[in-house]
Amino acid sequence: MDERISSRLSQIAATVRMPLRLMLDVGLPPLCPSCRDPVGDGAGLCAKCWSKLSPIERPFCERLGIPFTYDPGPGIYSMQAIADPPAYTRARAAVRYDEIARNMVHALKYGDRLDLAPVMARWMGRAGSDVLCEADVVVPVPLHWRRMWARRFNQSATIANLLARPLGLPVSTSVLKRIKATPQQVGLSKTERAANVQGAFRVGSADKAEIARRRVVLVDDVLTSGATADACARALLRAGARQVDVLVFARVVDSVRAPI
Repeated sequence: MDERISSRLSQIAATVRMPLRLMLDVGLPPLCPSCRDPVGDGAGLCAKCWSKLSPIERPFCERLGIPFTYDPGPGIYSMQAIADPPAYTRARAAVRYDEIARNMVHALKYGDRLDLAPVMARWMGRAGSDVLCEADVVVPVPLHWRRMWARRFNQSATIANLLARPLGLPVSTSVLKRIKATPQQVGLSKTERAANVQGAFRVGSADKAEIARRRVVLVDDVLTSGATADACARALLRAGARQVDVLVFARVVDSVRAPI
């Protein structure tokens, strides 16, 4: 299936499903995706679960966005960023990937909870304000067409559009293509994740002009090992992008990384 057709189908599906979800909410108010209590104010999460989310704020590694336990000063990189620098320039995340964040992501991806996307996009907009203000174009991490067909929409593309619209930034949902149907990354080691996505992404020759010499913000829902984001960034840079930054809703923080 052509990626442009797949992307267009995703947009149509999201457009149709949103009003249907709102109609259902009139009679059946949405439930908190974490604790299943009713949410009456449309905030996505109940107040109790909102209070348990762990936002990622400075001080953090300027390259990887991993939080520090103390403030070492501006512009400091973690030892991990220096020892194993990614292809992308900066990564930013709104919250730590904990149980509540996982429930939100899964509810959006698999539970048709499109009402969560605007909430997640607002948090991401605040967390990534420094990369968004310098961006020329926003690119979501693509799905392979088979997975798009099964899931019916790309949650990263939905969030990307919500992020870019108030800033007047263009969103390119077709420039970056997933050309290999990779297995799920869940349960794989960092090395296995990197091998799994090797050669999985490509920018076609006809699409290179869309990102040539432009600063790209790559949008996804979760950053785990960074293997997918790194593979996407390499494909975009090979195609002529000037710079690639990464913006996600949640990122895995295995342990506190010391600055250097």
